[in-house]
Amino acid sequence: MQVRERTKIQSQEITDGVLVQQTLAGNQNAFEMLVRRYNVPLFNFICHCLGDYDLACDVSQQVFLQLYISMPTLRTGEPLKAWLFQVARNRCLDELRRKRAIHFSELEVANDEDDLSPLAIMPDNGPLPDEIAEHHDLQRILQSAIQGLPPKFRSVVLLRYAGQLSFSEIGRILNMPEATAKTYFQRARPLLRTALASQRQSATAS
Repeated sequence: MQVRERTKIQSQEITDGVLVQQTLAGNQNAFEMLVRRYNVPLFNFICHCLGDYDLACDVSQQVFLQLYISMPTLRTGEPLKAWLFQVARNRCLDELRRKRAIHFSELEVANDEDDLSPLAIMPDNGPLPDEIAEHHDLQRILQSAIQGLPPKFRSVVLLRYAGQLSFSEIGRILNMPEATAKTYFQRARPLLRTALASQRQSATAS
């Protein structure tokens, strides 16, 4: 157990740049370490964007394949997170354009860190978050509420909630100032709160 914990700590101390260099030198374990580092938040973001688990699996694999292919030309002086989420977002847009799910011409690109969960902004009245979480369709409710946001807010909210990204990282991915990303998120919160309340009431009544 101690060996496993020590290995985990050591892997967290290795920078993305070092792992890229080790991968290019033929160390496949280094690439697997990169995948483990980003797989969960990246997949959550893709799955929220597409609303399709199987398709999200395929897109996630495509993103990591693109990472592997692009390694010789990547700038390795900073973490890969922003680059990976930019690639993932572009892949999701491609898939959704194919499905003609939404109008992408509209999809343009101060809160503390404890606002990363959509449940945190649900109204205080009514059932507690613990009780709400027991509903089997909670994921559908959250997905529907986020998809109902104006397009320019939706990307910021998805990257914040599903991707667990900072506003600085969101700004880089969406090519907007960090302050703008934060403003969009702040304006989206009351809209999302209202949508969640409405969705919750509908689910409770049904």
